[in-house]
Amino acid sequence: MTESSSSYYQVLRVAVTATEKEIKVAYRRAARTAHPDHGGDAAAFRQVTRAYETLIDPTRRKAYDRSYAAGTLRNEDADTEAHFDAPPAGSRASATVHRQGNVRNTAGDPPVYVPQYEDAPSGEVPLIPLAVARQQVHGMPRKRGIFGAEARIQREMRTVQLLTRQILPAIPAARLINGLQSPADNSHIDHAVLSGYRLALVGSMLLPKGAYAWDGHTLNHGGRSIAPPQLAHVVRAMQDIFPELNVTGWTVVLNPGGNLHEPVIDNHSRSAGALEAVQVVNAAGMVRGLKEFLASGPAPNSVNVPVLARLLRGMH
Repeated sequence: MTESSSSYYQVLRVAVTATEKEIKVAYRRAARTAHPDHGGDAAAFRQVTRAYETLIDPTRRKAYDRSYAAGTLRNEDADTEAHFDAPPAGSRASATVHRQGNVRNTAGDPPVYVPQYEDAPSGEVPLIPLAVARQQVHGMPRKRGIFGAEARIQREMRTVQLLTRQILPAIPAARLINGLQSPADNSHIDHAVLSGYRLALVGSMLLPKGAYAWDGHTLNHGGRSIAPPQLAHVVRAMQDIFPELNVTGWTVVLNPGGNLHEPVIDNHSRSAGALEAVQVVNAAGMVRGLKEFLASGPAPNSVNVPVLARLLRGMH
């Protein structure tokens, strides 16, 4: 196990939800094993110490979690595992997965946990308990500041309801995480949907019914230009952090009346050029597009446990 291929939680063999007491106990156990005086390796001991010093300090641990630092182990039998060629951020293409002799599963199939919990070595603590990995929804919208909190929470709750009613039942392996820290700045990611090796970041806005022309930068209606939430830089940052995934962004434009087909978003006016990292759509468009995006990816019925654990660490 090398520092570049394992998270500090894995170094100490604790779950991402570990308490201060559990971290101290795990450190003493790991330090005894890794200490050179007990036949251990000096580099491994330094790694254990660095992991402990980071996780035991609340401020450093929060910063580490917010960075979504790597949490997957290199597999010595890599030739028997899936290999990934992730496309650019925002691409609708799938990360290319090369598997040996595996039958392609569909998004509607029962969830398969990767790695499987029953295959874990004896005594190894999983990054997250199976009960947590089984949950389809993690966290709920909550207050983040003083101004506009109530309106934002109501809007985010509508998005949560839309995702839980329209997306999650169709894709049992999909996991919805609400309220993530942005790795790009001090902002937040309202919602993230993980399914297999695809990750959708979702933001929202509320506009009256009508026809809006999306030109790739602003929504235009009646001589008025409205800029949607800035999400593209967050998509790019998350794609860099999770190169094994295909990451896209979605801004869903909600209507006060609850009609999924309102407002109408006209995408024909946008300028030609590079593929957009963020799709701006109404509720019906998001349901349709997000189902297609998640279901058409590799192993869409798999729950990527290490990635899910890293995302849960980043919840605010």
